[in-house]
Amino acid sequence: MALSWHHDYIQTNGVRLHYVTEGDGGLMLLLHGFPEFWYSWRYQIPAFAKQYQVVAVDLRGYNKSERPAALEAYEMKELIKDIEGVIQGLGFDRCVLVGHDWGGAIAWHFAYAHPELVESLIVMNLPHPAKFLAGLRSPIQLIRSSYVFFFQFPWLPELALQWNDYEFIDILFTGMAVNRSTFTPEDIERYKDAAAKRGALTAMVNYYRNAWKALPEGEWGVLQVPTLLIWGEDDAVLGKELTYGTDAYVRDLQVKYIPRCSHWVQQEQPELVNEYMREFLAIEMLS
Repeated sequence: MALSWHHDYIQTNGVRLHYVTEGDGGLMLLLHGFPEFWYSWRYQIPAFAKQYQVVAVDLRGYNKSERPAALEAYEMKELIKDIEGVIQGLGFDRCVLVGHDWGGAIAWHFAYAHPELVESLIVMNLPHPAKFLAGLRSPIQLIRSSYVFFFQFPWLPELALQWNDYEFIDILFTGMAVNRSTFTPEDIERYKDAAAKRGALTAMVNYYRNAWKALPEGEWGVLQVPTLLIWGEDDAVLGKELTYGTDAYVRDLQVKYIPRCSHWVQQEQPELVNEYMREFLAIEMLS
């Protein structure tokens, strides 16, 4: 794994975001999920740096990015403004937008809000917002999503996440992975260190405390942006059935399922994920 990327910061929407970048060309913007940071894209950054300027941001509140104190600072409308500012601040007028988990939620919403800025959309293990809302009518999915309700409490989620040297972070990654060797002890320490930064846990949980404001009101239109949905089939928190019927909301949709793979799809099956991304983006394999 090449380590020729470099770190930088960008000011956007009133916050200073940290990012890692490598390569030259059009913009590929990578948005991580919970409880991650840019590091979750360590297998994708060098893989696409020959075709794109690949940029993996730390979302607001995470790792080295700024953490506004106000709860409302983590509403979806602010996250959308962050991404708009990153694209334009880096000097681009559009991008390939890639998101996983919460980054996928932001990517879906951003593509609807600013389709003119998204050349192609790639989402991993996060359903279309309308499909997620419909899925919550299922008792099974409600049980799977019960942690979201727990995250609505003040202070308790933060205490649980930091208990016993952030053991819950370890459980989230290694406990959910199908291939337990996906995450090395060093990987887990990186995620723990990012979560342990002062104020980071509250910022991360505040995404969930604002989650209901991001749920759709009324009808979603048909997204015109070409979209690839990649799904690890053994996701413990989001059922595969949440992907069914997504084509009713996306005009040009491809779906790739990866069996024997968990929620952490781009880390657990990076070669296959990268292959599907290349096929979708019509990139020739380069030696």
